[in-house]
Amino acid sequence: MEASVYVGCSGWFYWKWGGQFYPAQMPTGEWFRHYAKQFDTVEINASFYSWPTVANVKGWLRQPGDRNFIYTIKVCELITHIKRFERTKTLVKDFGAIADILGERMGCFLFQLPPSYTFTKVRLDRILSQLDPARRNVVEFRHASWWNETVYSAFRESGTIFCSCSGPRLPDDLVRTADEIYLRLHGPKRWYRHDYSDDELKIWADKIRASGARRAWIYFNNDYDGFAPKNALSMRRLLEKRLSHDQPPVAAAPGGKPPDA
Repeated sequence: MEASVYVGCSGWFYWKWGGQFYPAQMPTGEWFRHYAKQFDTVEINASFYSWPTVANVKGWLRQPGDRNFIYTIKVCELITHIKRFERTKTLVKDFGAIADILGERMGCFLFQLPPSYTFTKVRLDRILSQLDPARRNVVEFRHASWWNETVYSAFRESGTIFCSCSGPRLPDDLVRTADEIYLRLHGPKRWYRHDYSDDELKIWADKIRASGARRAWIYFNNDYDGFAPKNALSMRRLLEKRLSHDQPPVAAAPGGKPPDA
């Protein structure tokens, strides 16, 4: 793998991280600064629960200061869970337009579907027809029926990134459908509460190295008890042994255009 790897957490503001990842006496207003000293990327989850405003995004843009820092934005549940990609093309474009404010700090658009959303060819075609190909689109499924070659082939053809997962009742395959890969680690047996061992992390690190991908995005969502930042730092150390991290932070999206185009 010749390009860069981004390792971070799915969110950064969790009360239980105080006194663990964050020093006990550190004010919460300084938490992000501390996080950004340790990591160069984060998934924004607040945008899933509430449609982000221009003020929200400008605030994210200012937070890292002059550091090289990249955001992945989790797309609002209005698109993925409420409308379930039913006539959402305009909403997808509107969401992308707000995220454009991040400019070079914008990484991926993460579309996460609910566990009840099982595979059908109609649903597959509907999802891909709603996405903006000019952007770096990542789709995460929570039902195992989506792990099949029909989906992989369609994703490869469209340049869409299939989100590989470590989660209960989900295949632990590292799937590559584009020149970049994306992995979310939730916990293999219990959602959000698993503390990954070094051996478990090494298995995933080996899969990442073997993927041949140009860039890897890796986020830990096991936020319970501060497991996520601890495991993320361990994973980064494993990968840094063999992966260089010296490419520009943002490259062209699969469709050939910059993600802020």
